[in-house]
Amino acid sequence: MLTRPLTNPLFLIAACAVASGGCAKSANAQMHPEIAAETKVTAPVTVLPNPLLAHTGAESIADITARVLPSVVNISMTKVTKMSGSGSFLPFFGNQGQEDRREQGMGSGVIVSKDGYVLTNNHVVADAQEIKVTTSDRHNYDATIVGTDPKSDLAVIKIKGSVGNLTPVEFGDSGRLRLGDIVLAIGNPFGVGQTVTMGIVSAKGRSDLGIEAYEDFIQTDAAINPGNSGGALINSEGQLVGINTAILSRSGGYQGIGFAIPSNMAAPIMDSLKKTGKVVRGWLGVAIQDVDQELADAMKLPSATGILLSDVKPGTPAAKAGLARGDVVLKVDGKVVDTSGQFRNMIAASGARHTVHLDLVREAKATAADVQLGEMPEAEATAAAGPSSAQGGALDGIVLENLSPQTRSAFEIDDSVRQGVVVTRLDPQSSAARAGLRPGDVVLEVNRTRIGSPQQFQELYAKSKSRVLLLVNRRGSTTFLVIKG
Repeated sequence: MLTRPLTNPLFLIAACAVASGGCAKSANAQMHPEIAAETKVTAPVTVLPNPLLAHTGAESIADITARVLPSVVNISMTKVTKMSGSGSFLPFFGNQGQEDRREQGMGSGVIVSKDGYVLTNNHVVADAQEIKVTTSDRHNYDATIVGTDPKSDLAVIKIKGSVGNLTPVEFGDSGRLRLGDIVLAIGNPFGVGQTVTMGIVSAKGRSDLGIEAYEDFIQTDAAINPGNSGGALINSEGQLVGINTAILSRSGGYQGIGFAIPSNMAAPIMDSLKKTGKVVRGWLGVAIQDVDQELADAMKLPSATGILLSDVKPGTPAAKAGLARGDVVLKVDGKVVDTSGQFRNMIAASGARHTVHLDLVREAKATAADVQLGEMPEAEATAAAGPSSAQGGALDGIVLENLSPQTRSAFEIDDSVRQGVVVTRLDPQSSAARAGLRPGDVVLEVNRTRIGSPQQFQELYAKSKSRVLLLVNRRGSTTFLVIKG
């Protein structure tokens, strides 16, 4: 199977089955039949006219499946990679010791227009030289990539030439989903063919999982397996509410936790890919981190809510609007933000040149700002929440030095960092290390006071009582750390 390396080894992308190996092509199942003792019925039994779970409102599950199944397709892809010969065994043909290796994979997709556009996962079709689409009535078509968005793991492909009577899926409002709502997962698990499974919405708004740069997953217990990637998550009205993408698994197969990209997130990305072949996201130009209780106490915030701006880059939309390091964003366009992942998604989805209204807390006072977003640069790194607190004893085991040509060279510190002190050595057992401090970090502030020497650092630390709030620059990005004394 095609798989991708992930930050968390428990995560397995429900990806394409690949001839070269990966997840097993077959599974051994052990049967454990339950033996029920005879029970004497002493009360009259009322037989329901239909099985309870076979209906989700006006339509039965079978009716919904029959209506939606033509909108879900199987996708097979072929890509060619170069393999270098080694040792005494060199290929007879190829480009100077290289030979072609063909890999084949399988996944799923959803028809979104009558003229042949199909929405799927980026990892299903990434680097594909050949793409085949098979509809539920077993018609086969060649397809080509229209656009891909690796940051959300979405892609749009288009069937080549004239198409038959395609049935596009109806998009639903994923924002209306509630925990416990019944959903269907339709796709091509392990390449066995179109399969329908049923479950419920287990959670919403799952982010910061380390699977994609932009995450706002629907979690479901509907069975999703490798090959389901790019398939449909359908609500009880027969509408598309998600694109199945990943599973959490120790075995490589279904274990009750699957993730789907919400339709409300997928739809604008799909439209942008169809129009321009790329996605233009909104951009503030800030580094962000979640606010926990330690940060809230250290910064004298009224509560541990909102998103802390740990850095504001010069010349960015945020800087032009007057945002400052240390501001805490509570709402975006009137909507409460709870996590850095949610905040990132909201800003990105707003799009370039859109003006967002931010409700803020600055130095314990409520304020607001209107910011006209820019276009995210191609090379812009994904902001991530940094560590913010630690349990432990006194701040010790740190060796600090002034900024100098030697320390700049040794730790590759950019010339744009003009003040602060460099952490050159650190006891890995110290509370500072457990809080996230690293050799090469440049400490810019101690308890919101700028510092320029190790002596000043020591003086400010000596005045601290139970905790120290540090502002740290690490390879061009800044973050706040709280170290408990």
